[in-house]
Amino acid sequence: MLTIKNATKSFGTKKVLDQVSYDFPTGEITVILGPSGGGKTTLLRCISGLENFDSGELLLDNENLTKKKKTDRERSVGVVFQDFQLFPHLNVLENIILAPTMVLKQSKEEAKEKAQELLKLLGLENKEDAYPYELSGGQKQRVAIARALAMGPRVLCYDEPTSALDPDLSGNVAEMILNLKSPNVTQIVVTHDPVFAEKIADQTIRVESV
Repeated sequence: MLTIKNATKSFGTKKVLDQVSYDFPTGEITVILGPSGGGKTTLLRCISGLENFDSGELLLDNENLTKKKKTDRERSVGVVFQDFQLFPHLNVLENIILAPTMVLKQSKEEAKEKAQELLKLLGLENKEDAYPYELSGGQKQRVAIARALAMGPRVLCYDEPTSALDPDLSGNVAEMILNLKSPNVTQIVVTHDPVFAEKIADQTIRVESV
């Protein structure tokens, strides 16, 4: 279980998170739902280690992640970014194996084998040599998910997973996230779309703009 205890975060004089506490159960999908300005993405960035809480704690199965280095956090928490953030000069396979070989110190052969399994799972087995500019938005998103899964995360976070896609693809994204449910993985999804949230959520946190 991922637990946030009394988390606060400010940018200048603006307090974005104020004494936030919440449990995210393992094996479930928790949706953080609300408009822009409510602190959804800030919370996600703090969970992933891209930002730090000003105060408070982040615990994963009672292990305190708050003081861990960013590279250590990457071993436990994967993020699928709103704009995917694929490296344009690397092909699909190279994008996926980069972090496992550099952070986890996997051999290239081991990382490649795992990446090919993930690409097959996500219906991209014929795209491993393609570059990001050759992919559709939906394909880029699946590559970004494969890249996150390649690290074997215990927590998988999605930042607005439907916002960069055509509206008719949101159902496909919902199905994909549901198919990735695992008893060993906590999934956290940030979205402003209540219809999408209803399709996937085991529990929903509703936030308001501040």
